[in-house]
Amino acid sequence: MMSDGLTIMVTALAGLAGLALAACSTGTAGSGSDSRLAARREAMVRDQLAARDITDERVLAAMRTVPRHLFVPEALRDAAYQDSPLPIGHGQTISQPYIVALMTQRAGAGPGKKALDVGTGSGYQAAILAETCYEVYTIEILCDLADQARERLDALGYTNITSRCGDGYAGWPEHAPFDVIIVAAAPEEVPQPLIDQLAPGGRLVIPVGRLNQELLVVEKGADGSVRRFSYGGVRFVPMTGEAERRTDPP
Repeated sequence: MMSDGLTIMVTALAGLAGLALAACSTGTAGSGSDSRLAARREAMVRDQLAARDITDERVLAAMRTVPRHLFVPEALRDAAYQDSPLPIGHGQTISQPYIVALMTQRAGAGPGKKALDVGTGSGYQAAILAETCYEVYTIEILCDLADQARERLDALGYTNITSRCGDGYAGWPEHAPFDVIIVAAAPEEVPQPLIDQLAPGGRLVIPVGRLNQELLVVEKGADGSVRRFSYGGVRFVPMTGEAERRTDPP
């Protein structure tokens, strides 16, 4: 489920407003439409990411590669490369490009690493991880969104992504441990199953809290020790399912 609209204590850069409506096209490379979309994507990376604090070249390359306009409703594709979240249906959103890049960078995504993406939503975060990691497992609690994302990712040729519908609170123990875990919905507390499924040396990036949320990075040491770091305030949709049941009053 997709997060939110970031309020990560940094004002989003304006720009890319008034873009002409882009058609949903996966047509021949080099077409005029593809060239315009590629130019907008490059401007997004240059102005919204590299101009701020996204410095990991692998993350920047992934953000240049993945066609974000194919992960949003057709009526909103003119806004696909603006630095803002967009609705994707079922009360969910695709996170703004900056927060996707930031979480991917903080998680330490890289070659040879296995990633778990909790809250597939449109599939955009999973695609970014697939560009930077060896293997990606992604879970979505809303089965309609999970099915749509699977079709989209398959059509784009992401053979290193495995997806399913389910409650991400429990992670995916059959494929653990994971070097990278990114969560796109906020529980009140970090789910213990996700910490348990983190590989030694791995990182979990997750928003935590109900009204006042913060972005946490949970890092597991080689000896199994766990350290937590806070990276400021954010705003995500709440995690549902088991996380919701654990916070409901008796």
